[in-house]
Amino acid sequence: MSDFNNRFKSAIQDWETPNSLFDKLNSEFKFDIDIAASEINKKCDRFFSQEDNAMSQIWEGVGWLNPPYGDKGYKLKDWVKKSYHEALKDNCTIVMLIPARTNTMWWHDYCMKAYEVRFIKGRPKFKGGMHGLPLPSALVVFKKYSGDTKFSSYTI
Repeated sequence: MSDFNNRFKSAIQDWETPNSLFDKLNSEFKFDIDIAASEINKKCDRFFSQEDNAMSQIWEGVGWLNPPYGDKGYKLKDWVKKSYHEALKDNCTIVMLIPARTNTMWWHDYCMKAYEVRFIKGRPKFKGGMHGLPLPSALVVFKKYSGDTKFSSYTI
């Protein structure tokens, strides 16, 4: 049997999104807020820091979210679930950069109901990283709508 215990571990959980990826998306979505950031890695002037606890906040506007994947307080599925529910409101759109974990229950419960899923072609290299992310990634766009989820590939 394979040993995956340390395969995807990292001491850093708040990797900064590459500008090349963010800028392209920002020109399309015009983000108002970075939902999980710090003063050092924020992508918008307005952001929720760890101290602000984004999970306890009301989200409005157009939000960018590169969640901390190994957060001790919240799991990735918690961020996805919160994004889905916040985006059911008329005034909220969330664009998430997350691992494409298509084998999980939360992916099927929430991401498959998103407005759009863009599977990233290539491996984004986060600021400070030596190599691209070692797992498949997706951009998941949550917003209120009625219809089927759109799927596409996205080249970085």
